Amino acid sequence: MISSRSVLPIFGLGLLLSLSMSANALAQLTVLYDSGQTQPLAPLLEPLLADQTPSSGPAESTTLNPSSSYGTAALRNLLPVRSPGLAVGDIAGSDLHPEVRTRLAQGNPRPFFLIGADAVSLQWMASHRETLKRLGAVGMLVQAETEADVEQVAEVAQGLSITLGSGNDLAVALGIDRYPVLITPDGLRQ
Repeated sequence: MISSRSVLPIFGLGLLLSLSMSANALAQLTVLYDSGQTQPLAPLLEPLLADQTPSSGPAESTTLNPSSSYGTAALRNLLPVRSPGLAVGDIAGSDLHPEVRTRLAQGNPRPFFLIGADAVSLQWMASHRETLKRLGAVGMLVQAETEADVEQVAEVAQGLSITLGSGNDLAVALGIDRYPVLITPDGLRQ
């Protein structure tokens, strides 16, 4: 019969070995990809940790909006929103390339639209609001200068889901250069 006293040292030794092997396994990292442009994380964390550590010198300037603060996103910190590759205009004669339609049908069947805070976009959204709601379309505000612009778009949207963001990359990927526009797997609509 094995006593609990004789099992305890064996259990303790096993536990100690497993902990030391786990620590070694964690310490051995594998680099999957290195672009050669890696930058240290510490400078990005400094503003977040500034309240926790005493400062030894003058604060460094940052490239952020001087009125910005960390924490909950404030609309003023997200503005202005600009999309230099897009302009207000008519999309007549424009259509999505067949391969773009195929990608949209496979990856994002939900319709979405691009608008600005300009008068043409606001009129377009007001006249197509019910269709956009019925389709479950999601909007992206690609041009807005001020908080008043965003508030005016929200007022006209009346419940449509709209996010802020530059539409340049999206426009290039879709091969479009005008807004307002509704994008569906079937093509472009204005």
